Amino acid sequence: MIGAGAAGLAAAIFAGEEAARSDERPARIVVLEGANRIGAKILVSGGGRCNVTHERVSADDFAGARNPIRNVLAAFDADATKRWFASLGVALKREETGKLFPVSDSARTVVDALLARCRALGIELHTGARVVALERAPGGSGDDAASGGGDAGAHLGVTYERGGRTHELHVRRVIVTTGGRSLPRTGSDGSGYVLVRALGHTVTDTHPALVPLVLRRGFFHADLRGISHDAELTTLANARRIDRRSGSLLWTHFGVSGPVVLDASRHWVLAHARGDATQLRLSVLPGKTPDDADALLQSLARERPRASLGRVLAGLLPERLADALLHAADVDPATPAAQLARDPRRRLARCLTELVLPVERDRGWDFAEVTAGGVPLAEVDYRTMASRKSAGLLLAGEILDCDGRIGGFNFQWAWATGFLAGRAAVRSLRGMQSSSSLTPR
Repeated sequence: MIGAGAAGLAAAIFAGEEAARSDERPARIVVLEGANRIGAKILVSGGGRCNVTHERVSADDFAGARNPIRNVLAAFDADATKRWFASLGVALKREETGKLFPVSDSARTVVDALLARCRALGIELHTGARVVALERAPGGSGDDAASGGGDAGAHLGVTYERGGRTHELHVRRVIVTTGGRSLPRTGSDGSGYVLVRALGHTVTDTHPALVPLVLRRGFFHADLRGISHDAELTTLANARRIDRRSGSLLWTHFGVSGPVVLDASRHWVLAHARGDATQLRLSVLPGKTPDDADALLQSLARERPRASLGRVLAGLLPERLADALLHAADVDPATPAAQLARDPRRRLARCLTELVLPVERDRGWDFAEVTAGGVPLAEVDYRTMASRKSAGLLLAGEILDCDGRIGGFNFQWAWATGFLAGRAAVRSLRGMQSSSSLTPR
């Protein structure tokens, strides 16, 4: 195993459990982690609580090739994840959003349980072990990979640096779970792409996803920092709508964040990277059109004709946000509601439902929760996660071109691909390559 994040630990555990069922146990299951501590990204996820999955998970929650994603999730679904964590001694609770967290509200509980299971299975975990080369070992089998991890005789050479020294391992199976490029301080720096390219894989362009967005300096966002509210975001590329979603938005000193922004970000980022004319529109009245907002303003004016517009809107929105939107529409907040003329009222209605946010850029890899792009799913056998390019190689987790929305979906992808890869790697060494037997227990 190269990488000890969520997918790597899952793959190691499922490989260890599969090996324990047979007398033909591999001599060693070794996990090499370049960072000095294991599970850094798990520990910072979900505000330090780690939402391990979501109550309901489907291929529609992900961007990527639908058929492979659907089959991977069917092999190890959210219910399988719940049962697995229960077997590890981690009780889960469901929150109103459908996210599943450990009852302890601590990501440390998740990491400790995964590490305890690794130790119980005799899995070797090496931190500070940075893999610098992955290549076909002399005498290893060719490049045609078979289902389940390829030719049982395949040999790969793994070169890694640890403690100021260079070490080498010759192995029959390698599962690469190095992640993508998001949160590089946790060890996920894109180095895995170099390793798999050397064995024939391609890597699509990669971009930050689930990432906050930076707004133009001088916009009113800094005055609203700390305010959170329901919102609807619409992303347009070359004047065509490519995404619309609702959720909680958070104003910050640099721009906007919060679940709805993170989910919308991949669409803005990829369109912007293509060179499209991109636009992000905000509605503080989700589901409402400008005409709906105009009618609402007229209704409120009839109900409270003498109240100032600032007070009227403060009944619907946080007060600072209401004032900011009134100023953006060039309307004095002190104006009595009944005295708002038609043209400024319609300007205000558009600001409430179609305010253009001046996005300059995303906040970058240091703040992105996941990577959009990676190794195409067409280059792996989705029944086993075995490489179609190199015998003996398997891939799991974020290194693959699949990214989910916020809410535990990317962890579900890690557990599911780790499950398939870990079991398949061991079974292929025994010649047990029947995909029909790869079902959760």
